[in-house]
Amino acid sequence: MAKRTGLGKGLGAIFGDEVMESAAEEQEKKNHPKWEQTNTKAEKKEEELEVGREMFLKLSSIEPNHNQPRMEFREESLMELAESMKEYGVLQPLLVQKKGDFYEIIAGERRWRAAKLAGLKEVPVVIREYTKQQSMEIALIENVQREDLNPIEEAKAYQKLMQEFGLKQEEIAARVAKNRVTITNSMRLLKLEKRVQDMLIQNQITGGHARALLAVDDPELQFQIAGRIVAENLSVREVEKLVKSLSKKKEPKEKKEEDESIFLIFRELEDRMKTAMGTKVSINRKDSNKGRVEIEYYSEAELERIVELIESIR
Repeated sequence: MAKRTGLGKGLGAIFGDEVMESAAEEQEKKNHPKWEQTNTKAEKKEEELEVGREMFLKLSSIEPNHNQPRMEFREESLMELAESMKEYGVLQPLLVQKKGDFYEIIAGERRWRAAKLAGLKEVPVVIREYTKQQSMEIALIENVQREDLNPIEEAKAYQKLMQEFGLKQEEIAARVAKNRVTITNSMRLLKLEKRVQDMLIQNQITGGHARALLAVDDPELQFQIAGRIVAENLSVREVEKLVKSLSKKKEPKEKKEEDESIFLIFRELEDRMKTAMGTKVSINRKDSNKGRVEIEYYSEAELERIVELIESIR
C-alpha cells in the first residue's frame, strides 16, 4: 500500500484508514476508461426511464420552443393564471423534451411563463421524444384546440407546416380536426397588408372584418378601410357593404375605358369603308356581336355605283 503523507495522513486520522482506502479505490475506478463507458450507459438508461413519466423540473432548466406558433402572450391573462398557481399550483404538467443540457417546451409555454410570474421554482412535466415536425404539430394542435392563437399566428403555423415539412392542406386539416376550407381561409389572411395584419393581431379588427378586406386588392385602401373600421366602429356587414360600393364605383370607370377603346376601333373601320366606298358609312352596334352598317348615297347614279362596287367583290 502506498504511504500517505501530509494532508492525506491527516484525513486518515480524522475519517479512518478504511474510509480513505475506499475513497482511493473509488477514484481509481472513475479514472478507468471502462468506468466512463459504464457511467454513460447508466445516464442514458436513466434518461430513458424519465421519458413518459411525470416528474418535477426546475424552471431554470426549461426553455421555450423557438418553433412555438404562439408569439403573443397577454400579460393580464398570464397574471390571472399566476394568481391561480399561487393558490392551487400547476394543475396540468408541461410537455417537454430533452435538448442537451436543458428541456425544451413542446406544449405549455403559457403555464411556464405564469409559473415564473408566480415565483414557483419547479413545475410538473412529462418528458417525451419528438421530431421537429411532431413538436410543432403538437404545439399547434394544443393552441388551436384552446383557441390560444390569434388568426395570423394560426395562419403562419399552417404556412410553416406546408413550406418546411411539405404537408398539404388536407393533411393539416386532419391533424388539427378542421376542414380544408377553414385552413385555406385562414392562410388567405396572410395576403392582407402588414399593418392590417397587425391590427388583427391586436384585436382592433376581427377575423370577419379581415376576410371582408381581402376583396380589396389595393393594400393602401385596405389599410384606410381598416382605419375606418376602428374609428367608426363598423360592423362586418357594414364593411362588406362599403367594399361592395367601392367596387361598384370602380366598374363604370373600367367600362368607360373599354367603351372608348371599342369606339376608336369601330371609327377606324368606318373610315376604311368610307375610303373604299367613296361615301359616308356608319356602323351601329346593338351588342358585342350584332349591329347594322349604313351606306349613304346622294343620287341614283351614286347608288348604282355603290351597287356595282359591292357586286364586284363577289
